[in-house]
Amino acid sequence: MANAWTEMKSSNSWLTFKIMGEFVSGFEQMGMIKPCVSIFGSARTKPTDRYYKETVEIAEKIVKQGFGVITGGGPGLMEAANKGAQQGDGTSVGLVIELPFEQEINPYIDKDKHINFDYFFVRKVMFMKYAQAFVVMPGGFGTLDELFEALTLIQTEKIKKFPIVLFGSDFWSGLIDWIKKTLLEEYHNVSPEDLDLIKIVDDVDEAVKHVSQFHTKRKFTPNF
Repeated sequence: MANAWTEMKSSNSWLTFKIMGEFVSGFEQMGMIKPCVSIFGSARTKPTDRYYKETVEIAEKIVKQGFGVITGGGPGLMEAANKGAQQGDGTSVGLVIELPFEQEINPYIDKDKHINFDYFFVRKVMFMKYAQAFVVMPGGFGTLDELFEALTLIQTEKIKKFPIVLFGSDFWSGLIDWIKKTLLEEYHNVSPEDLDLIKIVDDVDEAVKHVSQFHTKRKFTPNF
């Protein structure tokens, strides 16, 4: 038992260095990239889906506002966002992580902007630190994870406020209704002003406008 415990502590020490190395590499590479907007969404969405097409359009219009686009680098709506960024001649970044499924890398990431990660939490820090806004398309657990991470950090003032756009009221309305009725009104677990952190839109131009107007008089800086 003692030997096993000693071996585990030794292994954890080396793991710490590996994690530190991934942070350092990520900071160095992301620090050289222009201000970006992170676009999240399902890896399972097909190119024939309307949200795929709208994601392409949103990303293309966002880069024409002077931003780059960051995604998780995978298929589906991540692919759509990277595709739109390239179509708009903008910066197209992919923060890629290996998964047991849905792990294929999309072909629309700039060659020098493809960054690999082993750890979700390190990758998440890069999204939070270097994104000037989040545009959240319909997605699954991973998309929700990124959304609520951002809301928590802004709510607790651990990072500066930035726009969070939820695209598609037909997808997001049930969640927002639950937050309002259950978290806010029934249990009082959030404050009314916390709901102001979210903007729900159904129009591509409105999504892009909300992001660009927020930053009209603000200086682009990392979020922490």
